[in-house]
Amino acid sequence: MAAPDPRGPVALFDSGVGGLTVLHECLVTMPNEDFVYLGDHARLPYGPRPLEEIRRFAREIGAYLEQQDVKLILVACNAATSAALPRLQEELTVPVIGVITPEAHAAVQATRNRRVGLLATAATVEAGRYAELVHALDAGISFHQVACPQLVPLIEGDDLYGEETEQAVREYAAPLQAEGVDTVILGCTHYPLIRKIFERVFRRDVTLVFSAEETAREVAETLARKGVENERGREGAYRFLTTGDPAAFRELGRRFLQLPVREVEHVTVATLEGAATGVGSTEPARSGAAGFAGGGAGQ
Repeated sequence: MAAPDPRGPVALFDSGVGGLTVLHECLVTMPNEDFVYLGDHARLPYGPRPLEEIRRFAREIGAYLEQQDVKLILVACNAATSAALPRLQEELTVPVIGVITPEAHAAVQATRNRRVGLLATAATVEAGRYAELVHALDAGISFHQVACPQLVPLIEGDDLYGEETEQAVREYAAPLQAEGVDTVILGCTHYPLIRKIFERVFRRDVTLVFSAEETAREVAETLARKGVENERGREGAYRFLTTGDPAAFRELGRRFLQLPVREVEHVTVATLEGAATGVGSTEPARSGAAGFAGGGAGQ
């Protein structure tokens, strides 16, 4: 099996724009790397869907991205990581990393009273992957998880810092506070956008674990370990694909990435489905500048 080309980009995918919080940390941690991000907006949200359906979507996207000659795939979606990560790692030839293992490891290291909580989507909670990983690291930890179906729509809405969002966080946090947890995993890539609300609700005596920082560190370490980093000193570029409306992605994407989002390319769901079966085009329908021409952000 040929080693990945060090000049290839790192790929990230999510059901929408939440994974852009992870991309932001990757851009800061690895400014010399190129990145391609795919948001599956035509089929979001993943959170309420059955795990088998999420697994199918993730396999289609993984196959498509591998055909784009990427050197590593980061599943920047907690639901897709929960449902599909082992299967993707078995089927794809490039390294595949998810957002759950780094968080579970950080939580086990952080807890003092061995009482850990999780706030996440329904699919992530149902999959039970966090509990498995936490208990694999420390079987004596008391683990408590709460599904938070209201949070993603509120964060993507027009008033993400409004009273309704704060009230929802307080309601979801209450069962964890009643259990006396001292560490909470925020198991959705949308949640960093309302970090200050979580900090206000849980206060300083509870450690909050976010996926973005821990995951970016693992990506950088994996590239180094496999010897496929880009050369130091260059300025990497990033580009965007969506199965939904490029204009809508661009508008909402700026809020999550906190950096310019310029051209966005459209790729059809049919193209993703074809990639998984070896049928159909592997090229996205272009709606903007192609490839990684030139350095810098927003290519």
